[in-house]
Amino acid sequence: MSDSRPVNLSSSGPPETIVPDEPVEVLRALDAALGLANPQRGAALRLIAAQRPRWSGIWAALGDDAADTVESYAYYRVGYHRGLDSLRANGWRGSGYVRWTHSSNRGFLSCLAGLAQQAAAIGEVDEAERCELFLRQCDPSWPPSDLNA
Repeated sequence: MSDSRPVNLSSSGPPETIVPDEPVEVLRALDAALGLANPQRGAALRLIAAQRPRWSGIWAALGDDAADTVESYAYYRVGYHRGLDSLRANGWRGSGYVRWTHSSNRGFLSCLAGLAQQAAAIGEVDEAERCELFLRQCDPSWPPSDLNA
């Protein structure tokens, strides 16, 4: 029996987990939504979230688009937890690499980075520090040069 979950085992380091790509039509819907002006953009993003609630990428987009710090924090937190669920479903066991170089991992990592930033903004310094450490454990080259690209 073959297992198609992309967990790479290597004697040179921890395993690497790659979240599966979203369907092309979902990625196109996100691009289209991001091209809208508010309030249409927010409504379009929320519609995608209602259709794809397990996808961290949509929660990251909602966090980026949020009107205030607390709203942004909440979206990133949901995306972080949905990302952990997805990682576990794809073989991650609580440790190992989750690298930015794989575009399908970017939703989770963006939520984790956004959560760190917003936690710091609301005074949750210990949470912000834990998130920053987790980012570097997931991807030792963090932060990527194209993070805001």
